[in-house]
Amino acid sequence: MSVLYPVAATAEEALNRPRARAARQREAQLAAGEAVIFTTAPAGPAFATREALLDAYPGRLADDRPGRSLPAAEDRWCGLTELSVVRPEPVRPVNRDGRRWPAPPQASATVWRLQVSYWRIGAETADAPLDQARELRRERDAASLQPAALKALARQPLRPVRPQQPLDTGLFEVRPPDAPHILMPDE
Repeated sequence: MSVLYPVAATAEEALNRPRARAARQREAQLAAGEAVIFTTAPAGPAFATREALLDAYPGRLADDRPGRSLPAAEDRWCGLTELSVVRPEPVRPVNRDGRRWPAPPQASATVWRLQVSYWRIGAETADAPLDQARELRRERDAASLQPAALKALARQPLRPVRPQQPLDTGLFEVRPPDAPHILMPDE
């Protein structure tokens, strides 16, 4: 059974009241009536511990604690992630009391967030794919690309330059006559 992802405009809407649920992009577009894109985004508040997050969303996440159940196979579209909240500031070296560096900064705080994978409605998708990066960087105006275009370029999958050729049989490899689908070393 495949996962039925929610169809919604935001992660909060996907978590609370999705417009529909779909496994494939075509089904999601039919349910939404417009273009959709698959995305994963944080939803809900941040929690100090993993256990607090699991207690806040019972039945939505795979909980390995005793006495807890797993969500159904089609409902596994939520996950959790660990985030660092405070990044320590860079420190300058000090040469005092025989020490080169000051006391180490406080460790960064960690919070847990719920991640929701869903079909986002109203996404800025273009029907025609963008040119590949290897082609765009050779153009004269490559330095003047807008940030949104660079993000879209980075997210699109790579396309091969030419179709992949079949694998060659090496000098010391042979296919046995009774099993031609196997390639055996012969030295």
